[in-house]
Amino acid sequence: MSLGNPPKRNPPLSFMELMALERVGDIPPSNNVEAEKVEHFQSIAPPYAPGIANVAFGGHVYAQSAYAASQTVSKGFVLHSVTGFFLLPGQLDVPFVYSVRHVRDGGNYCLRAVEARQEGRVCFSSLCSFKRPEAQQHNSSHQPPFSELEKRYESVLKGKSPEDHPIAPGIDSPWYIQYVEAGKIQEPDFPGVEVRKVDMGQYNRTDEVKKNPHEYRQLQFYRFIGSPEQETGAVDELQQKCKGRDGEYDNLFACAHLYASDKNSLFIIPRALGQPDGWTHLASLSLTVIFHQHGDSLRMIDWDSGERKWFLEEFWTSRSGENRALHETRLWTVDGILLATAVQDGLVKLKGPGDSKI
Repeated sequence: MSLGNPPKRNPPLSFMELMALERVGDIPPSNNVEAEKVEHFQSIAPPYAPGIANVAFGGHVYAQSAYAASQTVSKGFVLHSVTGFFLLPGQLDVPFVYSVRHVRDGGNYCLRAVEARQEGRVCFSSLCSFKRPEAQQHNSSHQPPFSELEKRYESVLKGKSPEDHPIAPGIDSPWYIQYVEAGKIQEPDFPGVEVRKVDMGQYNRTDEVKKNPHEYRQLQFYRFIGSPEQETGAVDELQQKCKGRDGEYDNLFACAHLYASDKNSLFIIPRALGQPDGWTHLASLSLTVIFHQHGDSLRMIDWDSGERKWFLEEFWTSRSGENRALHETRLWTVDGILLATAVQDGLVKLKGPGDSKI
């Protein structure tokens, strides 16, 4: 008996559609005093919900808070550091309202404090720092050699392009992947950025990695989805290229990197500890991302060809204990520039002998 054709799937939202904001009126402060200027924005598109969870993907509010902050700075200021604290789970059917406070406006740096609310309650709080480009007086740049990364992961990367790797699952746990493969769950496409997961089996199955959880690794490739303009056709291709080369989309691209950096982040921790399905609670507590380089390295569109550029995310866990774990990430350009580093403090509770299955 035929079950008929599967329901038609809508294409995933572009990153610009996902981040779109509208300005809203002032929200009176509780003490009726605002020492610094405060601007308010409200989300338009609903956030992505990972897997079967009825809560928002944390990377959405993290990235959109930074994007709201970017709407309040002068031209030329680009995100270089964001630290955020996840306070309450994000709801799917209630818009986020972002209150952006002007903390400091300096010559080369400026700082914004952002509070994200749903139904009046603060669910996320962050500090976003921006900087202008500066002439480098001394050649003091250094980074880990990209050749070492290529050599280290040769067994899983050699001879493959980013498109050769499968789309990353909504939840990177074996039980969930099995449910999707069996047709028990139809997961929606991940919006905003395309993320592909590298099969790390050959690397992570070595005795050295099995004995040392901090050596366990995961790689993901990601790229920008859609146009950087909110309205398709509002700006012609030539204008868009001029704006892109002039850096007008740089903060949007920075936010896309923030968004991608949180995709399936904490799921590596139970895997590294040898208990991929052996967890009861996983949640982000805080996340810091620091960009090391701006300009062309940050930009996610090649303005000569119009192609969306691929980036490589490398992540691992270096410490766990007291129901928490440290998650570390490096974001690389595929031509070898270390673009950003992220550090995340996560709530991780593993199953005990009497705990039931998820």
